[in-house]
Amino acid sequence: MNTGSNGVGEVAVATDESKVDGVKGDSEQGLGSKAPEFIKARRALHLSWQVGVFVIGLAVVVAGIIMLPLPGPGWVVIFGGMAIWATEFVWAQLVLRWTKRKVTEAAQRALDPKVRRRNIILTSIGLVIVGVLVGIYVWKFGVVMPWKIKDQ
Repeated sequence: MNTGSNGVGEVAVATDESKVDGVKGDSEQGLGSKAPEFIKARRALHLSWQVGVFVIGLAVVVAGIIMLPLPGPGWVVIFGGMAIWATEFVWAQLVLRWTKRKVTEAAQRALDPKVRRRNIILTSIGLVIVGVLVGIYVWKFGVVMPWKIKDQ
């Protein structure tokens, strides 16, 4: 998994020196816990904070996984759970950065005129095939309503 470094063997390093005009950008924020300082100062409190964040994030991710086959915004909820985990865990921050980068790249590729034209052509061909298959089915078997209107 590429974590943002371009060179081979480079390692992502958490730094607090990535401020621009006193404000950290979203992509330049250092990795690590975003817990308040008074929580990070006490080991037991910080550990319980991490356990709480993990449990809440896990509940949200599990709810998203349940929503995948059921009605609901499954992927959005899963990424929301990952964002909750990313407030505390470096591995989740790296996964979230990688996912954001891949989604941005896919969106840029999808907006390419050649790719859009190809997708429109493939969708049109698919719709024509489905229409022909539905037409053959209706021609062969007719339209039968599941309820009996004549009996009422």
